[in-house]
Amino acid sequence: MPPGLLARAVAWILAFAAGAVFGVAGTISHPFTVGWAPVGMIVAGLGCLGLMLAVRLLIEDRGAVLACGLGMLGALVVFSGRGPGGSVVVPQAAEGEFPFGIAWSLVLTGVVLLVAAWPRIRTGNEAKH
Repeated sequence: MPPGLLARAVAWILAFAAGAVFGVAGTISHPFTVGWAPVGMIVAGLGCLGLMLAVRLLIEDRGAVLACGLGMLGALVVFSGRGPGGSVVVPQAAEGEFPFGIAWSLVLTGVVLLVAAWPRIRTGNEAKH
C-alpha cells in the first residue's frame, strides 16, 4: 500500500471518529434552552461547523470532510432512533412544541452539505508552484 494512500485512509478514519463524537454531543445537547433561546442547538451547530471547517482547512482532501460529515450524520441517525432498552434520546415533539429534533437534523445536514460543497479557494501562492 502506498504511504500516501495509508495517510489518507487514517485521516478519513480519524475524521469519521471526530465527526461521530461531535454528532453524539450535538444530538444529545441540542434541545437545551435558556428561556426562549435554543442555546444547545446554537452551540452544537457552531461546534460541528467548527470541526468541519477545521478538517476542511487542515486536510486538503474532500474525502476527509465527507467522512467527518458522515460520522456526524451517522451519530444523529443512531441516537435519534429507539434504543435497545426502549429509550429515545431525541423524542418526538409534543403537539404545539417546537420540533427540536427535526430542526437539529436540518441544521446538521445543512452544515455538512455547506462545508463539503464549498469550492476550494486558491491563493496566489498556489499558482506559482
